[in-house]
Amino acid sequence: MVAAAVCVVLLLAAAGLVRHFVVQPFTVPSASMQPALQPGDVILADRGERGAAQRGDIVVLDGSGFFAPSADSDGKFWVKRVIATGGERVACCDEQGRLTIDGTALSEPYLPDTVAPSTVSFDLQVPEGRMFVLGDNRADSTDSRSLLGAPGGGMIPLDRVVGHVDRVVWPLARAGSL
Repeated sequence: MVAAAVCVVLLLAAAGLVRHFVVQPFTVPSASMQPALQPGDVILADRGERGAAQRGDIVVLDGSGFFAPSADSDGKFWVKRVIATGGERVACCDEQGRLTIDGTALSEPYLPDTVAPSTVSFDLQVPEGRMFVLGDNRADSTDSRSLLGAPGGGMIPLDRVVGHVDRVVWPLARAGSL
């Protein structure tokens, strides 16, 4: 009996360590990352690179204090794509309607042809240690553009990255790497 209790405690401790240090599941709360992620998808966030991000990464971030809670969010964790990081100048939009990074058009193959990169104009420099994030479903996403007039100007600190999303695990029909 004691051995079984010790085994259960060790298994729970191991599960907690895996969740804290290795991978953590999250449920996608909204349509802001369509078509890559659908509402209700269960994703795994790789916690091995917390506090870091590169352009193009899909990340889970702690948006508390930055993004206001909404009806389709738990108010704390958000899933977004990193568009620019510290030192980069991001602008919308060039003559063809594309976002630019340091004056060069950003290739966004994940956006459907019918989705405009942004309907909000901006031209800003991302400070070191911060990132500019957008949802792939730009018309239905609360993201850095929503915070342009707020303190910090829409730039989220890199230390708010909880993990990088690299796969959908549920539903099984959509399971696989991104």
